[in-house]
Amino acid sequence: MLTVKLDTGFNIEIDFAISPFHRRMFAWCLDVLLMFLYGLLCNKLTDFLPQNKLSENQWLFILIGFPVLFYYPVMEILTNGQTVGKKIMGIRVITLEGGQASISQYVIRWVFRLADFPVWIFGAIAGGSLPWYSSVLAFSGIACVILSEKSQRIGDIVAGTIVIFTRSKSSWQDTVFTEVESGYNPRYPQVMQMSDKDLNSLKMIIVTVKKNNNHELAFRIAERIKLKLSMQGDQDSLDFLETLLKDYNYYSSR
Repeated sequence: MLTVKLDTGFNIEIDFAISPFHRRMFAWCLDVLLMFLYGLLCNKLTDFLPQNKLSENQWLFILIGFPVLFYYPVMEILTNGQTVGKKIMGIRVITLEGGQASISQYVIRWVFRLADFPVWIFGAIAGGSLPWYSSVLAFSGIACVILSEKSQRIGDIVAGTIVIFTRSKSSWQDTVFTEVESGYNPRYPQVMQMSDKDLNSLKMIIVTVKKNNNHELAFRIAERIKLKLSMQGDQDSLDFLETLLKDYNYYSSR
């Protein structure tokens, strides 16, 4: 499987498995199917409404269309880079630094779907506005994924994101937040000097260490953080990294 080395922000590169093209395609098909079923359901529901009410309330159709229009950015923002299709296929959007994408990056990916999947071209060809051979432009996003070094579509390149494949179902991947038990005593207040990018990278590093049993990576990351923040710690490297996340959650919730 194609992999890519990303700098996590601690000057250490980690291998991430790039999502195979067929998984992205299946995820897209599943999302389209979901939106199609939603449209059918809405159509059935509107059949129960009086026709005169529908003609008087055009805003109802606009309201119904909002979930379809904003499906991708809303789902990816709320679920840390996944849609229903991506979740089923085990793929996720992350940044080129290996962390969680920002809201603006998700929005940029969404906006550039018009360039990646310009289905409007077929309408323009049917209307005579464009010549028939312009139809090849409708596959620009697919061609970009296949030909680009990191399997990025146009929206990914502009937003600075990639789509990775992961089999882990750990909740560490779903959010930077983790449960802190009652009466928890934090050990490292210096963790609040770390940026959001650092914390998101740290979350992904912990997942990678656990998945690959790579304690050497955990040690190298732990030592760099201690040096960067002038910290001392007597914990095992992996325990130290997990404690940092817990401490971050403890302090950020106060």
